[in-house]
Amino acid sequence: MKIFATWQTWALLSATFAALTAIFAKIGIQNVNSDFATFVRTLVILLIAGGIVLATGHWQDPTKIPARTWVFLILSGCATGLSWLCYFRALHLGNASQVAPIDKLSVMMVALIAVAFLGESLSLAAWAGVALIAGGAILVAVG
Repeated sequence: MKIFATWQTWALLSATFAALTAIFAKIGIQNVNSDFATFVRTLVILLIAGGIVLATGHWQDPTKIPARTWVFLILSGCATGLSWLCYFRALHLGNASQVAPIDKLSVMMVALIAVAFLGESLSLAAWAGVALIAGGAILVAVG
């Protein structure tokens, strides 16, 4: 289907699943330590991702992946793990309706880092959007 060939569709699906993540996690961590909950979540993700790679035939020979790629994939994994640990701890301590918007300040941070380190450029309208996202996240969180 053509709809699944666009980045917009996948980004919207990502946002939908991220929203469900917050709701399911908030319910799921009520009687368990947030670090252990993150561990369980990670095991589930590992099984699902591994199953998808095997089912789609997308397995790659790890020895043929460049060292630079490994470094950045490992750094990304570390950042993801730390993000999840912090997110679950925040959900354990706060309301999902407040934690999730603050987590979405990552949109603003990605824009700043992409411009500073990846050489990307944003239009004035895009910067306005980033500012609105940041302002909106803060308003929802403190409101």
